[in-house]
Amino acid sequence: MAILLVVPLFAAAAERKADPLWVVVNATDRTDDDKKDDAARKPLEVLRFSGVKPGMKVADLGAGGGYMTELLARSVGEKGTVYAQNPKMFIEKFLQKIWPERLARPINKNVVRVDREFDDPLPPEAKNLDLAVNAFTYHDTVWIGTDRDKMNKAVFAALKPGGVYLILDHAARDGSGTTETQKLHRIEEKAVVEEVKKAGFKLESSADFLRNKADNRETNVFDKDIRGKTDRFVLKFVKP
Repeated sequence: MAILLVVPLFAAAAERKADPLWVVVNATDRTDDDKKDDAARKPLEVLRFSGVKPGMKVADLGAGGGYMTELLARSVGEKGTVYAQNPKMFIEKFLQKIWPERLARPINKNVVRVDREFDDPLPPEAKNLDLAVNAFTYHDTVWIGTDRDKMNKAVFAALKPGGVYLILDHAARDGSGTTETQKLHRIEEKAVVEEVKKAGFKLESSADFLRNKADNRETNVFDKDIRGKTDRFVLKFVKP
Protein backbone atom coordinates (compact mmCIF):
# COMPACT_ATOMS: atom_id res chain seq x y z
CA MET A 1 0.00 0.00 0.00
CA ALA A 2 2.84 2.36 0.88
CA ILE A 3 4.44 1.78 -2.51
CA LEU A 4 1.21 2.68 -4.27
CA LEU A 5 1.09 5.98 -2.38
CA VAL A 6 4.69 6.92 -3.12
CA VAL A 7 4.27 6.78 -6.90
CA PRO A 8 1.51 9.43 -7.20
CA LEU A 9 3.25 11.65 -4.65
CA PHE A 10 6.48 11.46 -6.63
CA ALA A 11 4.60 12.18 -9.86
CA ALA A 12 2.90 15.22 -8.30
CA ALA A 13 6.23 16.59 -7.08
CA ALA A 14 7.78 16.09 -10.51
CA GLU A 15 4.84 17.84 -12.16
CA ARG A 16 5.22 20.86 -9.87
CA LYS A 17 8.92 21.15 -10.60
CA ALA A 18 8.16 21.02 -14.32
CA ASP A 19 5.97 24.12 -13.95
CA PRO A 20 8.26 27.12 -14.59
CA LEU A 21 6.17 29.41 -12.39
CA TRP A 22 6.25 26.92 -9.53
CA VAL A 23 10.03 26.95 -9.90
CA VAL A 24 10.02 30.77 -9.81
CA VAL A 25 8.04 30.99 -6.58
CA ASN A 26 10.01 28.20 -4.90
CA ALA A 27 13.46 29.44 -5.86
CA THR A 28 15.79 28.99 -2.90
CA ASP A 29 17.53 32.33 -3.44
CA ARG A 30 14.40 34.42 -2.87
CA THR A 31 14.66 36.62 0.21
CA ASP A 32 13.20 35.49 3.52
CA ASP A 33 10.99 38.58 3.63
CA ASP A 34 9.54 37.79 0.20
CA LYS A 35 8.84 34.20 1.21
CA LYS A 36 7.03 35.41 4.33
CA ASP A 37 4.75 37.54 2.16
CA ASP A 38 3.82 34.64 -0.10
CA ALA A 39 1.10 33.23 2.17
CA ALA A 40 -0.87 36.48 1.96
CA ARG A 41 -0.05 37.44 -1.61
CA LYS A 42 -0.32 34.03 -3.35
CA PRO A 43 2.29 34.74 -6.03
CA LEU A 44 1.88 31.47 -7.90
CA GLU A 45 -1.80 32.15 -8.49
CA VAL A 46 -1.07 35.76 -9.50
CA LEU A 47 1.64 34.79 -11.98
CA ARG A 48 -0.48 32.06 -13.53
CA PHE A 49 -3.45 34.38 -13.89
CA SER A 50 -1.28 37.09 -15.48
CA GLY A 51 -0.13 34.76 -18.26
CA VAL A 52 3.51 35.83 -17.88
CA LYS A 53 6.00 33.72 -19.85
CA PRO A 54 9.74 33.63 -20.56
CA GLY A 55 10.91 36.29 -23.01
CA MET A 56 8.06 38.71 -22.36
CA LYS A 57 8.43 42.46 -21.97
CA VAL A 58 6.48 43.61 -18.94
CA ALA A 59 5.96 46.64 -16.71
CA ASP A 60 5.55 46.74 -12.95
CA LEU A 61 3.77 49.98 -12.06
CA GLY A 62 4.21 51.26 -8.54
CA ALA A 63 6.85 48.61 -7.96
CA GLY A 64 7.47 49.64 -4.36
CA GLY A 65 10.19 47.54 -2.77
CA GLY A 66 10.18 45.09 -5.68
CA TYR A 67 8.40 41.99 -4.41
CA MET A 68 6.42 41.65 -7.64
CA THR A 69 9.24 43.07 -9.76
CA GLU A 70 11.54 40.21 -8.84
CA LEU A 71 8.86 37.59 -9.42
CA LEU A 72 8.25 39.03 -12.87
CA ALA A 73 11.99 39.22 -13.58
CA ARG A 74 12.35 35.55 -12.70
CA SER A 75 9.32 34.65 -14.81
CA VAL A 76 10.42 36.40 -18.01
CA GLY A 77 14.00 35.20 -17.67
CA GLU A 78 17.17 36.52 -19.21
CA LYS A 79 15.57 37.14 -22.60
CA GLY A 80 12.74 39.17 -21.09
CA THR A 81 12.60 42.70 -19.70
CA VAL A 82 10.85 44.26 -16.72
CA TYR A 83 10.30 48.03 -16.58
CA ALA A 84 9.90 48.73 -12.85
CA GLN A 85 8.35 52.14 -12.17
CA ASN A 86 8.18 54.16 -8.98
CA PRO A 87 7.27 57.83 -8.55
CA LYS A 88 9.62 60.26 -6.83
CA MET A 89 7.51 60.43 -3.67
CA PHE A 90 7.61 56.65 -3.15
CA ILE A 91 11.39 56.60 -3.54
CA GLU A 92 12.12 59.57 -1.29
CA LYS A 93 9.77 58.56 1.53
CA PHE A 94 9.99 54.78 1.57
CA LEU A 95 12.47 53.26 -0.88
CA GLN A 96 15.81 55.07 -0.79
CA LYS A 97 17.60 52.06 0.68
CA ILE A 98 15.56 48.99 -0.20
CA TRP A 99 14.95 49.80 -3.89
CA PRO A 100 18.63 50.01 -4.91
CA GLU A 101 19.33 46.90 -2.84
CA ARG A 102 16.60 45.00 -4.66
CA LEU A 103 17.84 46.03 -8.09
CA ALA A 104 21.42 45.09 -7.18
CA ARG A 105 20.44 41.44 -6.77
CA PRO A 106 21.85 39.46 -9.74
CA ILE A 107 18.45 37.89 -10.48
CA ASN A 108 17.15 41.38 -11.33
CA LYS A 109 19.68 42.19 -14.03
CA ASN A 110 16.87 42.21 -16.61
CA VAL A 111 15.03 44.96 -14.69
CA VAL A 112 15.06 48.52 -16.00
CA ARG A 113 14.63 51.05 -13.21
CA VAL A 114 12.06 53.68 -14.15
CA ASP A 115 11.76 56.79 -11.96
CA ARG A 116 8.67 58.46 -13.39
CA GLU A 117 5.33 59.72 -12.18
CA PHE A 118 2.20 57.64 -12.62
CA ASP A 119 0.70 60.14 -15.08
CA ASP A 120 3.33 59.14 -17.65
CA PRO A 121 4.79 55.97 -16.11
CA LEU A 122 6.84 54.41 -18.89
CA PRO A 123 9.83 55.53 -20.99
CA PRO A 124 9.52 55.86 -24.77
CA GLU A 125 11.35 52.58 -25.37
CA ALA A 126 8.75 50.62 -23.38
CA LYS A 127 6.59 49.69 -26.35
CA ASN A 128 4.78 46.54 -27.50
CA LEU A 129 4.70 45.22 -23.95
CA ASP A 130 3.06 41.88 -23.25
CA LEU A 131 1.95 42.68 -19.72
CA ALA A 132 1.60 45.58 -17.30
CA VAL A 133 0.95 44.96 -13.60
CA ASN A 134 -0.27 47.30 -10.90
CA ALA A 135 -0.22 45.39 -7.63
CA PHE A 136 -1.89 47.29 -4.79
CA THR A 137 -0.92 50.83 -5.78
CA TYR A 138 -3.83 51.82 -8.03
CA HIS A 139 -5.61 53.27 -4.98
CA ASP A 140 -2.49 55.33 -4.20
CA THR A 141 -2.75 57.07 -7.56
CA VAL A 142 -6.04 58.57 -6.35
CA TRP A 143 -4.86 60.26 -3.17
CA ILE A 144 -1.54 61.45 -4.65
CA GLY A 145 -3.47 63.23 -7.40
CA THR A 146 -2.50 61.22 -10.47
CA ASP A 147 -4.28 61.90 -13.73
CA ARG A 148 -5.51 58.32 -13.96
CA ASP A 149 -7.11 58.76 -17.35
CA LYS A 150 -3.72 59.81 -18.70
CA MET A 151 -1.99 56.96 -16.85
CA ASN A 152 -4.31 54.28 -18.18
CA LYS A 153 -4.07 55.61 -21.72
CA ALA A 154 -0.27 55.54 -21.43
CA VAL A 155 -0.41 51.90 -20.37
CA PHE A 156 -2.79 51.17 -23.25
CA ALA A 157 -0.36 52.76 -25.71
CA ALA A 158 2.61 50.82 -24.33
CA LEU A 159 0.95 47.41 -24.62
CA LYS A 160 0.79 45.43 -27.84
CA PRO A 161 -2.62 44.30 -29.14
CA GLY A 162 -3.73 41.46 -26.90
CA GLY A 163 -1.49 42.74 -24.11
CA VAL A 164 -2.70 42.35 -20.53
CA TYR A 165 -3.17 45.04 -17.87
CA LEU A 166 -3.41 43.28 -14.49
CA ILE A 167 -4.65 45.22 -11.46
CA LEU A 168 -4.79 43.95 -7.89
CA ASP A 169 -6.07 46.08 -5.03
CA HIS A 170 -7.82 46.18 -1.69
CA ALA A 171 -11.59 46.30 -2.09
CA ALA A 172 -13.60 49.18 -0.65
CA ARG A 173 -17.29 49.10 0.16
CA ASP A 174 -19.79 49.03 -2.68
CA GLY A 175 -20.74 52.55 -3.65
CA SER A 176 -17.70 54.19 -2.04
CA GLY A 177 -15.87 54.70 -5.33
CA THR A 178 -12.56 56.45 -4.68
CA THR A 179 -13.60 58.27 -1.51
CA GLU A 180 -11.76 56.04 0.96
CA THR A 181 -8.43 55.61 -0.78
CA GLN A 182 -6.37 57.75 1.60
CA LYS A 183 -8.21 56.91 4.81
CA LEU A 184 -8.42 53.14 4.33
CA HIS A 185 -6.08 52.50 1.35
CA ARG A 186 -8.94 50.83 -0.49
CA ILE A 187 -10.80 51.45 -3.74
CA GLU A 188 -14.08 50.13 -5.07
CA GLU A 189 -13.62 47.49 -7.74
CA LYS A 190 -16.35 49.00 -9.92
CA ALA A 191 -14.53 52.35 -9.97
CA VAL A 192 -11.35 50.73 -11.26
CA VAL A 193 -13.20 48.82 -13.96
CA GLU A 194 -14.95 51.96 -15.19
CA GLU A 195 -11.73 54.00 -15.29
CA VAL A 196 -9.67 51.39 -17.09
CA LYS A 197 -12.35 50.55 -19.64
CA LYS A 198 -12.57 54.27 -20.41
CA ALA A 199 -8.99 54.09 -21.70
CA GLY A 200 -9.97 51.47 -24.27
CA PHE A 201 -9.36 48.24 -22.39
CA LYS A 202 -11.77 45.32 -22.21
CA LEU A 203 -12.25 43.46 -18.93
CA GLU A 204 -11.42 39.88 -19.85
CA SER A 205 -11.76 38.18 -16.47
CA SER A 206 -11.35 38.42 -12.71
CA ALA A 207 -10.10 36.03 -10.04
CA ASP A 208 -11.21 35.35 -6.50
CA PHE A 209 -8.13 33.69 -4.96
CA LEU A 210 -7.45 36.84 -2.87
CA ARG A 211 -11.04 37.36 -1.80
CA ASN A 212 -12.05 37.36 1.87
CA LYS A 213 -15.77 37.62 2.56
CA ALA A 214 -15.05 38.07 6.27
CA ASP A 215 -13.50 41.48 5.60
CA ASN A 216 -16.11 44.21 6.16
CA ARG A 217 -14.00 46.56 3.96
CA GLU A 218 -14.33 49.31 6.58
CA THR A 219 -10.89 48.93 8.17
CA ASN A 220 -7.56 50.43 7.14
CA VAL A 221 -5.57 47.74 5.33
CA PHE A 222 -2.62 48.28 7.69
CA ASP A 223 -4.67 47.51 10.79
CA LYS A 224 -3.09 44.54 12.56
CA ASP A 225 -6.37 42.60 12.60
CA ILE A 226 -6.83 42.67 8.82
CA ARG A 227 -3.37 43.22 7.34
CA GLY A 228 -2.61 40.49 4.82
CA LYS A 229 -6.20 39.27 4.97
CA THR A 230 -8.14 42.02 3.21
CA ASP A 231 -10.74 41.37 0.56
CA ARG A 232 -8.75 41.93 -2.64
CA PHE A 233 -9.82 41.94 -6.26
CA VAL A 234 -7.75 40.76 -9.23
CA LEU A 235 -8.73 42.13 -12.63
CA LYS A 236 -7.35 41.19 -16.04
CA PHE A 237 -7.89 43.79 -18.78
CA VAL A 238 -6.85 43.28 -22.38
CA LYS A 239 -5.96 45.73 -25.14
CA PRO A 240 -8.13 44.79 -28.15
